[in-house]
Amino acid sequence: MTDRTRFSINQMTVKQLTLPELADVCVQLDVTQVGLWREPVQAYGVEAAAELMRDAGLTVTTLCRGGFFTAIDPKERAAALADNRRAIEEAATLGTDTLVLVSGGLPPGSKDLRAARQRIADALAALAPYAAERGVRLAIEPLHPMYAADRCVVSTLAQALDLAERFPAHQVGVAVDTYHIWWDDQAPAQIARAGASGRIHTFQLADWITPLPEGVLNGRGQLGDGAIDMREWRGYVEAAGYTGPIEVELFNEELWARDGREVLAETVERFLGAFPAGPR
Repeated sequence: MTDRTRFSINQMTVKQLTLPELADVCVQLDVTQVGLWREPVQAYGVEAAAELMRDAGLTVTTLCRGGFFTAIDPKERAAALADNRRAIEEAATLGTDTLVLVSGGLPPGSKDLRAARQRIADALAALAPYAAERGVRLAIEPLHPMYAADRCVVSTLAQALDLAERFPAHQVGVAVDTYHIWWDDQAPAQIARAGASGRIHTFQLADWITPLPEGVLNGRGQLGDGAIDMREWRGYVEAAGYTGPIEVELFNEELWARDGREVLAETVERFLGAFPAGPR
């Protein structure tokens, strides 16, 4: 596959575009793969979105997001499992084999990280066979430690793999996102660990820019604008055997304020420029 054919645009990068606009611009720019998000897909209609993607010749590489498994209250936990079953069904309808999971932060009033992570494992045990029956893999995404309290108690690839390895690789693996793991000197070894068992289910790119904007959730930089060596990280995942799509997923208020068509074209250009001679 060439670099262009491996490129996938995550919908969040150009969330100002409607689904039909996204499909239209992808066709214009010869982009053949997209990562979708549940909220805009639900608003458009899951079946209609699937048809739109098929008609445009677009492959859905991932669906974001499931997860948020750490609640203590039994009713809240049951609701989370039900919502994740719906997410699995949506992924199957869209034709993607990968549902990305953001596992959830500490419940209000709790400081027990160990117990929160165990509840994630319990949820995976309930959901993994259900997903596999529908041809969907669960990809645990570790998030930067700054999100551990409120969004994701899984902060490293090692933690994600400790959870994933309780299940068959075709059921549960990991999402490797440069934005969240670039700081971790153990991440390259963990990428190799994930690759050895076929657990790299998606690879995503975003740059780390400084100073971080107010509201750091939306501070992911355009490729080349920050501190991350994208070729280095691509080298790690490909040395580990990953040959699948490479998604660019940017949360950035400045990008969202611009014309989405322009941003998508720029993102393709930056992606191709980041890998001028292919992987190392």
